[in-house]
Amino acid sequence: MAPKADRKTDTMAQVPLAERLRPTSLGEVIGQQHLLGDGMPLRIAFESGQPHSCILWGPPGVGKTTIARLMASSFDAHFITISAVLSGVKDIREAVEQASIWQGQGGRRTIVFVDEVHRFNKSQQDAFLPHVESGLFTFIGATTENPSFEVNSALLSRAVVYVLQPLVETDLKQIVARVLEERALPAIETIANDAVKRLIAYADGDARRLLNTLESLSVAARSEKVTEVTDAWLLKVLGQQLRLYDKGGEQFYDTISALHKSVRGSDPDAALYWFMRMLDGGAEPRYMARRLVRMASEDIGLADPRALRMALDAAEVYERLGSPEGELALAQCVLYLAVAPKSNAVYKAFNEAKAFISQDGTRPVPLHLRNAPTRLMKELDYGKNYRYAHDEEDGFAAGENYFPEGMAAPGFYRPVSRGLEIKIADKLNELKLKNNKKN
Repeated sequence: MAPKADRKTDTMAQVPLAERLRPTSLGEVIGQQHLLGDGMPLRIAFESGQPHSCILWGPPGVGKTTIARLMASSFDAHFITISAVLSGVKDIREAVEQASIWQGQGGRRTIVFVDEVHRFNKSQQDAFLPHVESGLFTFIGATTENPSFEVNSALLSRAVVYVLQPLVETDLKQIVARVLEERALPAIETIANDAVKRLIAYADGDARRLLNTLESLSVAARSEKVTEVTDAWLLKVLGQQLRLYDKGGEQFYDTISALHKSVRGSDPDAALYWFMRMLDGGAEPRYMARRLVRMASEDIGLADPRALRMALDAAEVYERLGSPEGELALAQCVLYLAVAPKSNAVYKAFNEAKAFISQDGTRPVPLHLRNAPTRLMKELDYGKNYRYAHDEEDGFAAGENYFPEGMAAPGFYRPVSRGLEIKIADKLNELKLKNNKKN
């Protein structure tokens, strides 16, 4: 029989690494500081001592389940987990019965956590409503899908939606460091920097994927008696898995560059070719959607404002349908962006304005442009002599100045002679003539 210590080690080894390293306090949580940092919404909720129903919306492996468990621990609440993939109305009824029992035994709170809540149909989601309203339990739903589409409006109106973000590179590096510091995988003592970089790129913001990959490496390392994970050994062991698309490598950025330049160059076939190359290589469609939104503003802008709406619609369709159906909407967007009229006027204006503001002083707002909601402000001439454009001829206050005093008009925005910007340029020239006449 194995010694007691060894049996304990063996038992721990059977628990997945992601579960063993799950944070047990807010201080151990890595990432999501826009929600959990000092003064941020979820941190305030934890510190209030009063749990409230909420929806945690975000991609896989970013901490939705961890946050729900920490809320239960923080509020000393009975924690009931329901998987919408495996459960039904019967499980909901059992949760209600348990919550009633706990409420009757000293009034202890209950948190019902529903993972993948978007998988429940309308009637199943409706089953929570009366108990959420009565305060029998606090409802926490976790979803990777847009709750606006997948969660009933009645349930949504009774819950605060918190949007969780993919973990960034520094977050994932902290996780790798923690694994090594705590010797969570005894077979692995060190991981080379280039191997860490590749693992982080492959994880693509998903902590669970990173930890599961490290666990797979540990099994191979123990078998081969390897203690240091080098990039070469990493590729040898998980080559097919990691080579499918080197998200952190040169090929990835070269390919996205080719797609972007093909769109900018108005070549729909080339744009579609590079787009499909990226999908075939394993690029995350959500990442592709974000890049398309960027292209719509950077390379098309006001030459065709519909391009931005098309990109946002395509991203929304993908969130609703997923792969492979949603990828067709992204392909449609790629073709639209490629054939749309091009303008970088908005992009250039944004960068010029940003550079100007960073170097310029904080100029005071002219009195005539200031708001005057109180008598004192009016007595101080706030808003005095402001000309209401709608009352002027053609809805334009010719000759009016909207810049700080003493500042010349910088001319950040210069429309190009393509698409809608042709008409925008004509309009601006017409207004400029009116201003000149007035002055």
